[in-house]
Parts: sequence; C-alpha cells; structure tokens
Amino acid sequence: MSDKTPKAPIEDETQGDAAPRMGAVRQIIEFVLTLVLAYFIAQGVRAWVIQPFVVPTGSMLPTIQLSDQVLANMFVYRFRSPQRGEIVVFDNPNPNHPPEEETLIKRVIALGGQTVDLQHGKVVVDGAALEEPYTYGQPSEPLAGSRIRFPVRIPANSVWLMGDNRTESQDARWFGPVDLSTVRGQAFYIYWPWARIGPLK
Repeated sequence: MSDKTPKAPIEDETQGDAAPRMGAVRQIIEFVLTLVLAYFIAQGVRAWVIQPFVVPTGSMLPTIQLSDQVLANMFVYRFRSPQRGEIVVFDNPNPNHPPEEETLIKRVIALGGQTVDLQHGKVVVDGAALEEPYTYGQPSEPLAGSRIRFPVRIPANSVWLMGDNRTESQDARWFGPVDLSTVRGQAFYIYWPWARIGPLK
C-alpha cells in the first residue's frame, strides 16, 4: 500500500504580481490623461480668456517699451465693443507683415460713426481736439506716402487705432480704420520685465 500524501497547492506567482502591475499602469494612464486635460485647459484659457503677447515694435512708447510682455483679455469684446482710450491687440492688416508682427497693439482713438481729423499736430474727433497725455506732446501728423486723406469718417463696426509714439507709429494713418472682427482683445497688464509689472493705462 503506497503512502500518497496530498501535495499543497502551488501558488501562481504571476497572478500575485499582476495586481501591482495593473495598479501602476492605471496610475500612469491617469497621470497622462491629467496632463493632456491640463494642456487643453491651458490652451483654452490662452485662446479664450487671457493671452500673453510680446510687443515687437516701439510704436507704443513710452507706455509700452520694446519687448515688454503684456497680457490681453481675450473675451471682453465678446460682450461689448472697444472704448476710446483702451489699448487693444488686433490682426495686422498688412498681408505682407513679418511673422513676428502678426498681431499689433495700438490705442483706440475713435469709434464707428465718428470723424477723425489731424489739425496742427492734434487729433480732432467730431470737431474736438483730444487731450492725449500718453503721447507726451508728440505731434500727430499724416504719414508720408499714405493714401489716407483727412478727415476720415469711421465706418460702423470699425475703430481708429493709433500708437502712443506718434512720430514712430505706422497705424490707422497708414492702413485706415480697423474692422472690429480683427480686434482680438484688450491689453491690460505688463507682466514682464519685473521692473515694469503693472496695469496699462
């Protein structure tokens, strides 16, 4: 008579290791999905809420210095139109612009339905000369070689935009009124360099 002692069941070590591996894979997948979601949220905020811009020219001196980095509110004009005195970012109306000047930044001077003239170095809107402390006394003159003839009646749904640096700004005096559909947002804050951080006025 043979002595057959029952053998203890052999544990499957591969099954024991599977659970930790699955947990690690799940964590990696969740981490990747979180990164992807964060990326798309950031892109949405950038496109629809707040967007940074680097100012490529000196046309807004001294309000905005060359290479200042500014923030623009990209949703405010979905609810209202730009107002006189606001600083806006908009599509460059020159189709042959260099890549770094795809977006320009200027100040709103006149609105649709108003008439703009330049008289004795002053901007005149609807017959009244504007007080413009941000130009620091620089004269506002027609630009040499421009086809714009004054006075100019601003069409509906358009704005007249000019740089604060009047003697060095190629603005509406060159390209004329700008359609509101090309105005992307209101520049409201300098966030770099550190020494110039603060709201735009």
